[in-house]
Amino acid sequence: MALESWKVFIDTSALAAGIASSRGAAREVLRLAEAGIFELLVSEQVLVELDRVFSAKFAQHAGEHRRFLSRLKPKLVEDPDLAEVKKVESAIDPGDAGILAAAMKAKADWLVTWDKKHFLSPKAKAASTCRLADPGEFLAAFRAWLEERA
Repeated sequence: MALESWKVFIDTSALAAGIASSRGAAREVLRLAEAGIFELLVSEQVLVELDRVFSAKFAQHAGEHRRFLSRLKPKLVEDPDLAEVKKVESAIDPGDAGILAAAMKAKADWLVTWDKKHFLSPKAKAASTCRLADPGEFLAAFRAWLEERA
């Protein structure tokens, strides 16, 4: 059952961590998504970056991330256009502006990331229409939501 239609966009750092490790907060986010607790969103840019990360850092597990994704079945959202990227470029590293803009374009409720330097800065949080959190913070919010309904 989906959490009141929560849409959770996951960036490359959290997605790679969740796939590469069998435990930890990022993996738990993926487990919850796989169970259908909320809708997991990714963009084409995230998938391209994920391929690059796995080729460079996890070559021994080449292809494993694609098999994991086929089981996970995240929703692929449209990449933003240049105007949408430009709107957030001053608030975040230009290399990450496309990710933030994609999450906003998809009307994500959350963007989950391990990139604290770029995504979790006060400037990025102020520019975003979705909540930005690391996997642990997201899970804490999820637990609080559950407790409110208990």
